[in-house]
Amino acid sequence: MRKIVVQMSLSLDGFFEGPGGDIGWHQVDEELHQHFNDVIAPMGGFLSGRVSHELMAAYWPTADQDPAASGPEREFARIWRDMPKIVYSRTLDHADWNATVVREVDVEQVRKLTAEPGGDLALGGADLAATFARHDLIDEYRIYVHPVLVGRGRRLFPDAETPTGLRLVESRVFGNGVVLLRHQRVR
Repeated sequence: MRKIVVQMSLSLDGFFEGPGGDIGWHQVDEELHQHFNDVIAPMGGFLSGRVSHELMAAYWPTADQDPAASGPEREFARIWRDMPKIVYSRTLDHADWNATVVREVDVEQVRKLTAEPGGDLALGGADLAATFARHDLIDEYRIYVHPVLVGRGRRLFPDAETPTGLRLVESRVFGNGVVLLRHQRVR
């Protein structure tokens, strides 16, 4: 059974983006980027919302052609281009780069998708993650806590009706001070 994995960067005070969508405070150096590549490469696909997909599609398809790109950036460009993607959107008619547009999160369709063979599925986008969480579809959270206080912006976790039991399965400190907290659902 494939898992649905949320992988997000957060500030120490719980924001995934600052005011105006600012993510300039993310501290992704070569070590952290290589780690991202190592955990994403064996996955079976990306699940993302429209905004996340459009942000990724604006840069990654040709990032490996930029002479200033680091080795991990060039590697991720290839991973992103080749990985199958499902983009959840009510407004997009078409998405490029090996992507399929799906209008709504259908719990039964998602469960069928996780029952298919292949690697785990990387879930991106805070709004989509909130929808998946409401439907109890997230199996694992990989939260990368950056050593910064943003002060305001958008929080990753909206208010929930009930607690969600999690078990810490990994923690790691990177050289730049980012801390990975990897939790799996208690089922």
